[in-house]
Amino acid sequence: MREPIFRGAATALITPFTPTGEVNTEKLGELLEFQITEGIDAVVILGTTGESSTILTDDHVATIKAAVEFVNGRVPVISGAGSNSTAEAMHLTRKCEEVGADAILSVTPYYNKTSQAGLVAHYTAIAKETTLPIILYNVPSRTKLNIEPETAGQLSKIENIVAVKECNTEQIGAVRNATEPDFQLYTGEDGQIIPLLGWGGIGVISVLSNVVPRDVHTLVTSWLEGDYETARRLQLKALPLVKALFSEVNPIPVKEALNMLGFDIGQPKLPLVRAGEATRQMLATALKEYGVQPR
Repeated sequence: MREPIFRGAATALITPFTPTGEVNTEKLGELLEFQITEGIDAVVILGTTGESSTILTDDHVATIKAAVEFVNGRVPVISGAGSNSTAEAMHLTRKCEEVGADAILSVTPYYNKTSQAGLVAHYTAIAKETTLPIILYNVPSRTKLNIEPETAGQLSKIENIVAVKECNTEQIGAVRNATEPDFQLYTGEDGQIIPLLGWGGIGVISVLSNVVPRDVHTLVTSWLEGDYETARRLQLKALPLVKALFSEVNPIPVKEALNMLGFDIGQPKLPLVRAGEATRQMLATALKEYGVQPR
């Protein structure tokens, strides 16, 4: 029986940058301490919210190493290690294991994409390169490639492919039916956490929890413990803030929100740019109405 990497909420952490574009490891430590203090269940470093696609491999590995050392075993550190090149994903996965990551989040190949048979071959090759548990990341809105339920079922038979971060909400039930009983479901949709939990999922990999980690943790754990009213209240309360956090391409708005709250985490890397004025106004309103206070 494969044990879950985490139950509850994992934050898809943004990556703080210096004014010249380097990873700001001091700020990374501050963000991690905030997340852990607020009760988060795991952290994802350099997933797509962490702008992994614009960070060089050596910097990527060094950032994972810094996060592992700072966290020091207090929560699982899940490393983004995906690529549209299977060879690069294999290399990055090996390196992240070497520096102490607890698990891997591996997004589907983007741009060049592949067939369903190609997905099986891609993930099978990655799984052979590591002893770490692997979470598949299915986000067709960004990659234009879907892991079909039958494909997820095939991949769930591989021992160290243990879970999926599923953003295609229309197929969650089919994925649950197609996969092994000990294969775990996480959602990547902050506005629809409860539907995933209702289909048998055990958590969320969240952008929202960059801002309100304690509430996202409480939302999930309340549902898992049978306190459905608390979970519903927190899900409904979050909806306007979630809308604001995705009013431009992620992670532009969430980085703007964290700067508004006093975290001083810098701007996104090009080709991403700072949020526009309309987004800033929407965020300011949503943060105020939610009750989030600046530091």
